[in-house]
Amino acid sequence: MADGGSSDGTVELAAARGCAVVRSPGGRGRQLRAGVAASHGDWLLVLHADTRLSAGALAEAQAALGQPGLRAAAWPLAIDGAEAWFRWVEWGAAVRWRLFGLAYGDQGLLVTRSLYDAAGGYPDTRILEDAALIRRIARLAPVQHFRRPILADPRRWTREGRVRATVRNWVLLGLFVAGVNPERLARWYLPEAGPQ
Repeated sequence: MADGGSSDGTVELAAARGCAVVRSPGGRGRQLRAGVAASHGDWLLVLHADTRLSAGALAEAQAALGQPGLRAAAWPLAIDGAEAWFRWVEWGAAVRWRLFGLAYGDQGLLVTRSLYDAAGGYPDTRILEDAALIRRIARLAPVQHFRRPILADPRRWTREGRVRATVRNWVLLGLFVAGVNPERLARWYLPEAGPQ
C-alpha cells in the first residue's frame, strides 16, 4: 500500500492486516509510482484504496493471464450503492471507455511491468494520472476489457454531491482530452487538497 500522508488510521489498519506500507509525498501519481517501485514481479495489479476486487473479477483476471498477447486490462466500474444515479455513473464510465479508451483508477489496472515501464509509469500529477497512463499504454498495446466489475465506494459522490461530482469529472476529462495539463486541472478539482 502506498500512502501520501493520510491521518485517518489507514496506515495502521493496512499494517495490522499484513500490508507493506510505502510512504510517499502526497499526490496520487507520486503515490502510485512509489507503490509500483516497491513491488516485485512481472505483473502489476493496481487498485485504489476505495475499490474492492470481487472473487469473480479476480478469477477472471487470473484466467486471462494465460492468454497470449494479454499485456494490460481493466475492469468495468460498479459503485457500491443501490441508487439509480450510480447506474448512470457506471453507464457513463462504460461510454468513456468505449469513446476514449480511458479507464480511471477506480476501474483497477492489470499490466505487465515491462509495458508499464515502456509507457513511462504513472506521471507525478495529483489527478488524471490513471487516464494519462492508460492513454500511453493503449498506444503500445491493446487494453483488454474484463467483464466482471470492480466495486467502488460511493462516498465521494455522496459527499460532494452526485450531480456536481459527475459533471465536474466529465468536464475535467474533456479538458484533459483537449490537452489541458492535469496539474492545472488539479487546482480546480482539489482547491484545498492536502495529501491524497
